[in-house]
Amino acid sequence: EQKGLDLLLGALPALLAEGGQLVLIGSGDPRIEAGFRAAAAAHPHSVSVYLGYDEPASHRITAAADILLVPSRFEPCGLTQLYALRYGTLPLVRRVGGLADTVVDITPETLEDGSANGFVFDQIDVAALATRIHQACALFKHRSIWKRIQQRGMAQDFSWDDSAARYEALYRSI
Repeated sequence: EQKGLDLLLGALPALLAEGGQLVLIGSGDPRIEAGFRAAAAAHPHSVSVYLGYDEPASHRITAAADILLVPSRFEPCGLTQLYALRYGTLPLVRRVGGLADTVVDITPETLEDGSANGFVFDQIDVAALATRIHQACALFKHRSIWKRIQQRGMAQDFSWDDSAARYEALYRSI
């Protein structure tokens, strides 16, 4: 439930209606797992589910994807979206915790100022997620814009170098 996969399961028909495909890797709530297994059985060419832990496969899937869906209800930090950005996979996240700190929503203003790096939604509901999926799929058709956002994400530096310099500057100012 923390990761919002029940929301993703509810928004899956909207994703498939857009012509999208879903690859899911992980494990958790048996009811949600069963829902994704049923979706994979009903849509074998569009939905693939691997229930279990496989970190190397997870990285390969993230790197191969166009969009990483992270509709978390709460997310204290979040590394998955950072991996996605580095790989050129645009994150689609709920505005919460570390996701809100690292993913800058694609809007006309953030496209203009060059800060956009992903898609963000606010409400914890299927409709909000489905709407953002629709908007992401629409933008995907504009390949030059998409590529520019991918390159921006891959160029971002989330290392401790910048943070450490700011902490040091704060310390020295005190």
